[in-house]
Amino acid sequence: MVGSTHTVTNQPPPLLGYDVFTADRALTAAVERHTDPELLDEVRSELTALGRASGSAQLQEWGAQANENPPRLRTHDRFGHRLDEVEFHPAWHRLLGKGVSAGLTAAWSRPGGHVRRAAAFQVWTQVDAGNLCPLSMTHAAVPALRTDPALAAEWEPRLTSMVYDRGLRPAGLKAGALFGMGMTEKQGGSDVRANTTAATPLAEDGTYRLTGHKWFCSAPMSDGFLVLAQAPEGLTCFLVPRVLEDGSRNVFMIQRLKDKLGNRSNASGEVEFDGTWARRVGEEGRGVRTIIEMVAATRLDCVLGSAGLMRQAVAQAVHHCTYREAFGGTLADKPLMRNVLADLALESEAATTLALRLAAAYDDGSEQERALLRIAVPAAKYWVTKRCTSVVVEAAECLGGNGYVEESGMPRLVRESPLNSVWEGAGNVQALDVLRALQREPQAMNAYLLEVGKARGADHRLDAAVKDLLTELGDLDGGEGRARRLAERLALVLQGSLLVRYAPPEVADAFCAARLGGDGGSAFGTLPNSLDLASVVERARPES
Repeated sequence: MVGSTHTVTNQPPPLLGYDVFTADRALTAAVERHTDPELLDEVRSELTALGRASGSAQLQEWGAQANENPPRLRTHDRFGHRLDEVEFHPAWHRLLGKGVSAGLTAAWSRPGGHVRRAAAFQVWTQVDAGNLCPLSMTHAAVPALRTDPALAAEWEPRLTSMVYDRGLRPAGLKAGALFGMGMTEKQGGSDVRANTTAATPLAEDGTYRLTGHKWFCSAPMSDGFLVLAQAPEGLTCFLVPRVLEDGSRNVFMIQRLKDKLGNRSNASGEVEFDGTWARRVGEEGRGVRTIIEMVAATRLDCVLGSAGLMRQAVAQAVHHCTYREAFGGTLADKPLMRNVLADLALESEAATTLALRLAAAYDDGSEQERALLRIAVPAAKYWVTKRCTSVVVEAAECLGGNGYVEESGMPRLVRESPLNSVWEGAGNVQALDVLRALQREPQAMNAYLLEVGKARGADHRLDAAVKDLLTELGDLDGGEGRARRLAERLALVLQGSLLVRYAPPEVADAFCAARLGGDGGSAFGTLPNSLDLASVVERARPES
């Protein structure tokens, strides 16, 4: 018998059984804005189906199971033979299969592929962020492989397949393949030119033997990997298949899996190459240039992933406060809590709007759009991924002590939130990349200014911020020490211009006031009272 003191009251219902896509007004508006009208019905239907699945109790349970049962490494079988295999919980395979079938590796082969994939990526992040690593690596490998038409013809159909074909077999016998990546070494970190893995040419043109150790190998259970190694002419990109064409295992010794803060469902490992067979991708000595487009694609995925984490955290906070009562009313109606929720919602919408705009630039593919990406992607990666942790932690606080309890799901979001800031180059790497683009590529700066100039005259605070930014950009001597400041300002001004053009007036007004006009504090919940905060919060409320 349940005692009277254990009657449960004043608790919000679980945020389950809802359409993650349709309930996100900022995301749905961005998809409509950036999708060809002739494709819109198809794309909307596809994303709605994924959104409903993502918000279901079943898939949310799979996400929790994959996170609670991290992968295990089996280096040897019972007889002492090397296996170098990673075992996953069945929920992981279910989620990965769903992600592949949803087109998360197929952007390059579908009309409007990057926008529809970007929206799906953001939705899918809210189920489990871990399985997005192999999906991202597989997606991003395509532009690198295209530097070698023969390799691209062989591998691209496998990578863009919407069939998840698990198990280690020759890639030519599989209905679909996944890619991982191994760039980082112990002594170099982000300085990949310090890599010491050696590549020795073989008799067959374009083939090599690799010897070395990779400190971080993303998704080591994959069918193939892009790696960097030192060839006779310098740092070069290589494709390392997991299984060779004759069915034998390539030398790919997984020494251990990393024990990570978050991203627990995904495997990240250290691998050893010892006479490992590889094919060259691109020219010898041009490894960095070969992988640069791959790096840009994965950086955009970092932005999308952070936007997805922010959206889920804000949705949970708004949902909780909509139902939770305290001090004579619902929390969401209390002026101070409303201020906090509105401030968090602004950050989430700004991240989503910027991320989808960059995805649309990929679909456009024009010279001007490519130039915009050159400066906007690292700036967005720097700023959005850094804001993610602050947003998620504040959103968890909105649930009070409940948000500190694992069952709420908020601690998993908190642990995941710093990852995208570290992955594919931490903050300093992004800021320095922005600085290089400013100094060496005037077409990138011109494309950026043309983009933000489309909102000229719509908000005086945005106009003033653009003017101040131009003053800073007028003198880039000694700019390294202030590269982070420049990256932040570039991202904020671009977000402001996009919100002024596309968001509801109350959202754009609040963002420009707090982020560009200086009328906001350092902590969330410090927006001026004169703003229409209730409308901002209502826009962010998920419909359960």
